[in-house]
Amino acid sequence: MIDHSAHAPSAVGQNWARNITFAARRLHTPASVAELQEIVAAGSAIRALGTGHSFNTVADTEGELVSVAGLPRVVEVDPSARTATVSAGLRFGEFTGELHRSGLALHNLGSLPHISVAGACATGTHGSGVTNRALAGAVRAMEIVTADGTLAKVGRGDADFPGAVVSLGALGVVTRLTLDLVPAFEIRQWVYEGLPQDQLLGRFDEVMSEAYSVSLFTSWRDDPIDQVWLKRRTGLSGPGTAPRRWLGATLAEGPRHPVPGMPARHCTEQEGTRGPWHARLPHFRLEFTPSNGDELQSEYFVDRSDAAAAYQALDGIREQIAPLLQIGEIRTVAADDLWLSPAQGRDSVAFHFTWVPDGAAVAPVVAAVEEALAPFAARPHWGKVFTTPPGTLRGLYEHYADFERLTERWDPTGTFRNDFLARHFPRTAGGAEEDGTAG
Repeated sequence: MIDHSAHAPSAVGQNWARNITFAARRLHTPASVAELQEIVAAGSAIRALGTGHSFNTVADTEGELVSVAGLPRVVEVDPSARTATVSAGLRFGEFTGELHRSGLALHNLGSLPHISVAGACATGTHGSGVTNRALAGAVRAMEIVTADGTLAKVGRGDADFPGAVVSLGALGVVTRLTLDLVPAFEIRQWVYEGLPQDQLLGRFDEVMSEAYSVSLFTSWRDDPIDQVWLKRRTGLSGPGTAPRRWLGATLAEGPRHPVPGMPARHCTEQEGTRGPWHARLPHFRLEFTPSNGDELQSEYFVDRSDAAAAYQALDGIREQIAPLLQIGEIRTVAADDLWLSPAQGRDSVAFHFTWVPDGAAVAPVVAAVEEALAPFAARPHWGKVFTTPPGTLRGLYEHYADFERLTERWDPTGTFRNDFLARHFPRTAGGAEEDGTAG
């Protein structure tokens, strides 16, 4: 899953991290859904490309890439239904302010407002919070251009819906999503430094439940957790102060960036300054690029009940992790029922790793992380660097075979298949696995 090769010239370009050079021979940016339908119907190998924030080949193809960023902008808010229908290519930071001005909000956001709504949902991207589902959990309905150019609709309650939301682009090109909303709210954000490890391990649920959204940042170099970001919901009269000491950690004296040495001005406001949900739940501001892309990322989800044990397993290999790590992050994600969601069926803790941009050096450390987390049935993030074998993944998802059958029904000609899907979801006659076992 890590590209060790030199960056050869490409007519299409590279992903955000520049570790993947796209093999596609052409990138289409249609200006209308009708134009998109024509492109898809005429193609034999098509993949949708979002904002390029995946760190593996999930979006790549040797055929043609399609971006929906050029489709007409749609943000249709229905206050009575508490929904918003948005065009799939919009970045979260491009429409969340409009939702807030309508008095409504998404339940959660990822750390980056720079990612597209369709791409984030298709790969299981998430924020944090013990009661907050991944971003895909807000999806109520979708419009998808299928292999023959038809514009199909699927919504919550339809039999195919749980498999269609986190679908890795395997069913078609998403053009619109209808998202569930909640009443708008405000957040105050504080950062604490130096949370002792024994406090975390002894009070893991308490720590992660301390605020609406909690993120732990660790370099895996020392005993204490480097930073704890607490994002607390508050009303107009909510408290504007925080204690200087909390569970042995100290309130930061000034704003912080999670990666040592990076400027804090790139981050959303801290120090308890009240602000709207969309300006606090992400870690980074839309107007800044949080880094220059010189990184690789991996992430693994385990059952929240295994969080302390999984942490200790990783702590046992910190000497391997730390030299290649820029920063690690630990977040919680509430369970959902979406077939390929890494949080499907279980409240989860996600262990995230931002590595240095050296694929060859990082690969054996990723393998060591996966070995350490194997006893906890760790599920990798679909859009990040991982080496978990397809056979192992099959055992981690109860609906894996259901998803394979779903892709065969929606895309019988394999128009949207690429090497990534072929490797992880192989097709054979009759829908069985390649080794002959029943699908």
